[in-house]
Amino acid sequence: MTLSRRTLLAGTLATGTLTSPTPAEPRLRTGFARLAADGYTALDGQKVGVVTNPTGVTQDVRHIVDVMHADPRVHLSAVFGPEHGFRGTAQAGGSEGRYDDPATGLPVYDTYTKSGQPLADIFTASAVDTIVFDIQDVGARFYTYIWTLYDCMEAAALAGKRFVVLDRPNPVTGRAAYGPVLDPAFATFVGRQPIAQAHGMTAAELARLFNGQFLGGKVRLTTVAMTGWRRSAFFDATALPWVPPSPNMPTPDTALVYSGTCLFEGTNLSEGRGTTRPFELLGAEGIDGEWAAALNELALPGVRFREAYFAPTFSKFQGKTVGGVQLHVHERELFDPVRTGIALLVTAKRVWRGFAWRPDNWIDKLTGSALVRTMIDAGAGVDEVVAAWQPGLAAFRTVRRKYLMYG
Repeated sequence: MTLSRRTLLAGTLATGTLTSPTPAEPRLRTGFARLAADGYTALDGQKVGVVTNPTGVTQDVRHIVDVMHADPRVHLSAVFGPEHGFRGTAQAGGSEGRYDDPATGLPVYDTYTKSGQPLADIFTASAVDTIVFDIQDVGARFYTYIWTLYDCMEAAALAGKRFVVLDRPNPVTGRAAYGPVLDPAFATFVGRQPIAQAHGMTAAELARLFNGQFLGGKVRLTTVAMTGWRRSAFFDATALPWVPPSPNMPTPDTALVYSGTCLFEGTNLSEGRGTTRPFELLGAEGIDGEWAAALNELALPGVRFREAYFAPTFSKFQGKTVGGVQLHVHERELFDPVRTGIALLVTAKRVWRGFAWRPDNWIDKLTGSALVRTMIDAGAGVDEVVAAWQPGLAAFRTVRRKYLMYG
């Protein structure tokens, strides 16, 4: 039989072929879409609590809590909100607290900054049998939702609860892991366990890794995989709606650079909070075009830098005009966000006399050790810093491979 282009495009998700979207058949089906299509049989007879935020939406942008609450096949009895809250009303470092959701009447419990037995006690008090996790991640170790996942898994095991992860795509692809691996001595809520700075995994894959490597297999874990996702796919190839996972993650472009440029939270430069392009705009008072010129001389793969001036409306340099750079990624497949982040730090320190680390050495928490800070302070170049973390990264890549769910 001769296969025409039309015949190939008509292939179904059941064959594993990624097809063009139609109203009846989206290009990609999330874990929730598959759970619902199966009539929620994985939740039969269970009192269910959901850990989610505004990103927990269907293809037609209805929130999964609203959908499940309206469906008699699901006994939904609680919601658990992470940083920024279930409905997403809180800024960075905040949450919504304990309240009853006005739309559904469901009790909403606050998980932010809670872990271990105190979080297990919340799960026990909620009287749920099964905890479902559905939050869009962005692929960076220091994005707190993956540690909400970890903490909730650990607490579920302590409380004797079943745990179900509904998978969503890694928006910056799952091709590879990049950057330094966390030293456990530097563990915080922006990095509980030794994984790479850009982990290259989905939430369900991370859950499998967490359970297998760090939680002793004690979690009664079920993962509901996506269909139609390729590891090489960026978010715009999924046909899914983008809902900002947090107030300063407005677009997939933000996620693309975040695992590198978030390092500027550990410096006295603005990371672009308070602008329309957070983590793409970086700067401080007294910086001029010399920084962009120094960066462009490095010819970093896939990215160019534009001299930029901006006035943040909140956070660092609020209301002041600062100078710096804007990143323009022109070849995503070649772009290495973590190496680029190091190049930005090295050149910023070189061209701006006012450069300083945050006094609490937050940069060490973000990079996972004192290595990056001390090497840059000692005058190391980009390639030297990147080379220093390669042995740990190679070991993590070997472990990671065991838990990947998609080809």
